[in-house]
Amino acid sequence: MAGLPAIDAPRGAYRERAIVPARTALLNVDMQNGEFNAQILARARMPGTPEAPKRAFYERIDSVVIPNQARLQEAARTAGIEVIFTVLESLTQDGRDRSLDHKISGLNFPKGCWEAKVIEAVGPRGDEIVIPKTASGIFNATNIEYVLRNLGVEFLVIYGVVTDQCVESAIRDAADRGFLVTQIEDCCAAETPENHIASIESMNGHYCRTRSTDAMIAEIERLLKQRLS
Repeated sequence: MAGLPAIDAPRGAYRERAIVPARTALLNVDMQNGEFNAQILARARMPGTPEAPKRAFYERIDSVVIPNQARLQEAARTAGIEVIFTVLESLTQDGRDRSLDHKISGLNFPKGCWEAKVIEAVGPRGDEIVIPKTASGIFNATNIEYVLRNLGVEFLVIYGVVTDQCVESAIRDAADRGFLVTQIEDCCAAETPENHIASIESMNGHYCRTRSTDAMIAEIERLLKQRLS
């Protein structure tokens, strides 16, 4: 396409280029009640509880991740960009359809349960798409690639929890399938700051480009202004 850098241009210039809003979707990964809610946060703030060792993780979700995701999603909606959600949710009540890894890990959110719903503050609006999955990698466990191709999506903006687990799996698999991926660093959280940073650094410049919420919103608003001018 005229005006674009060559695919093999130095310093990953092709990957670093701006999104095309009409061919872009946001993918919100596992921001669901079972991963974070007010009760979990309260328990994390109480010394000696099972959640206490991950207090920094839950505090980051509450004070950084949720507010940033809400801002980003509203900017995307204003620009007509698709917002898609994935949650961990079994197809059955007993979770017999789950991946082997989730069975071993004891991870089961039964079909239709409250824990499998997206957190309201960053949840879907209208008929936005929610795709349940029963493994870490959404591309391995669902028909999301088929859905994205039908929507004409080429650019994915990916964020959520946990940075070095399900989010990283989504980024790696999306890149391998030919999508151009942007990861929003301050819309993600991992169980430790070290894990978060290590994952962000390993993805950036190879599987994706990395942006802050403010930078991504500025890009979306700039492109929207160009389209309307």
